[in-house]
Amino acid sequence: MLGLFEDHPHAVEKYYSEGVYVLICKIFHPLFNIIPFSVGDVIYIAVVIYLIYLFIRLIMLLFKKQFKQAGNLLLGVIIGVQTGMLIFYLFWGLNYYRPSMGRRLGLRDTSYTTARLQDITCMIIDSTNIARARLTAADTTQDNQAIYATAVKAVNQMSADSVNFRAYHPHIKPSLLTPLMNYLSTSGYYNPFTSEAQMNFNQPYFERSFVACHEMSHQLGYGFEDEASFSGFLIGIKSKDRLMRYSAYQSALDECMRALRRRDTVANNELKTHISKAVRADFRAERAYWQHYRGQISLISGIFYDDYLKANNQPHGMDTYNQMVLLLVAWYSKH
Repeated sequence: MLGLFEDHPHAVEKYYSEGVYVLICKIFHPLFNIIPFSVGDVIYIAVVIYLIYLFIRLIMLLFKKQFKQAGNLLLGVIIGVQTGMLIFYLFWGLNYYRPSMGRRLGLRDTSYTTARLQDITCMIIDSTNIARARLTAADTTQDNQAIYATAVKAVNQMSADSVNFRAYHPHIKPSLLTPLMNYLSTSGYYNPFTSEAQMNFNQPYFERSFVACHEMSHQLGYGFEDEASFSGFLIGIKSKDRLMRYSAYQSALDECMRALRRRDTVANNELKTHISKAVRADFRAERAYWQHYRGQISLISGIFYDDYLKANNQPHGMDTYNQMVLLLVAWYSKH
């Protein structure tokens, strides 16, 4: 069934992304924005508790040899899962099958040489160093509410400036699941059932602005992770807020350095020497933060999420995040 949508991306764009999904945004966003906490988090918590209850009940029915009742329970769970999948694709998931961002932005050539990647990485290093040097004490001590408000303002400004970034009451919320997200190595997530964008409110301060823009880019209808990251990057660098600009450049630099390391470790090590001490310190702080929580649970969740991405028209799985570099290179080459 999903293959039908994959074969007709322009129809998906016209009738769903620019039609049905816009209507959903106009209804859901104002409604859930009123509520200060994440309704999606509450729903997920309730579903997990209910599934645990059903599992215990199933075990009890099997123990009592009440196989008919156990079969009915399993059938109900299967129907519930299928209904959830239908709601997922109707409320947001079909955005996975719209034309690519590269095509919509005219970034057709997404291939690049190692030399070209090295040149663009140099430019991003310069931009990141400058953005970091401009940060003041007030910028680095912004509370989360100020960061959220600035991110929403930047998304709205981008929406006003470009037809490719239409936003309808965008909003970002701190996730109630942040303690768990730390152990899952998750900086943020988008809930397709409530159209809410949530983020980990404890992660290093310089990551938060970009993550907020990334998650709200999912609200804009960008399903692919690389497209949401690239959208977040464009939103960030076009903002006048110093912290947001640095957050966007720092994230882009991280992705470019990862891509370059895969291709040429010598060039990667040479370019590291051009990164300012302050930026390098931020990278170390970021790595230390996530390593503090990393364990088996993050590895297991990563496997499941990798399969989820592959099942939703992203064959590279978790590596899709780093595919942002393709869009970066094409955009720098064009502009």
